[in-house]
Amino acid sequence: MQKTRPDTHLDPRAARMLDIFANQRFRTVQATQRMRFIMLIWVIRTKVMRRLKRILDVGVASIALIAAAPIMLITAIIIKLDSPGPILFRQTRVGKWGEPFPCYKFRSMYVDAEQRLQDLIAKNEADGPVFKMKNDPRITRVGRVIRKLSIDELPQLFNVLKGDMSLVGPRPALPKEVAQYTYDQIHRLNAMPGITGLQQVSGRSDIDFKRWVELDLQYISEQSLIKDIEILLRTIPAVLFSKGAY
Repeated sequence: MQKTRPDTHLDPRAARMLDIFANQRFRTVQATQRMRFIMLIWVIRTKVMRRLKRILDVGVASIALIAAAPIMLITAIIIKLDSPGPILFRQTRVGKWGEPFPCYKFRSMYVDAEQRLQDLIAKNEADGPVFKMKNDPRITRVGRVIRKLSIDELPQLFNVLKGDMSLVGPRPALPKEVAQYTYDQIHRLNAMPGITGLQQVSGRSDIDFKRWVELDLQYISEQSLIKDIEILLRTIPAVLFSKGAY
């Protein structure tokens, strides 16, 4: 007795549904592959940019340290002669993704500056969680000069070589300042802190904290090697003319 073979003919509507399903699955696979390719390109670009930024940081910081060595030596001697206390000021700052690190500066204040801060809070001339005062009585005579010329920040070139900081990026904040950040402000910590940045070349202490944060977030969203070089070049006249520096 001959066996009957099952009918392999599909209803046209069922065949159409299978075609639609197959096409959708094919498009899904294509979209997934495209997304993976885009992510791969993004990862490679990020790693390359990070490496190039690090090469720029180490190269420029090394040259700057050699060139500034005589200035740093003279500054150290004058600080020691001007007022009692250490030559360098070491302070804990908050780096990328909230990582604390020791930040170095030439001492520009008297040794009891931190203790006297509470007496001056009411005279704060800045908004937000930062403290700024043009005629801060805690600043030494030498301190006023080296702050005006940004010489006090030269030791941070060692922070750059250590990898705690970059040449360009948001200024590193104090832990007590970060503790007061809002949700938007906390995004400042998504980049390596820098010696200079958009805020430094856009008015420094003359701009309010809201605008300060906006400039930092703008830099983070647009950061590139070309942008860093542009900001470094704009830093030169900003330092020479001392606009907003105190």
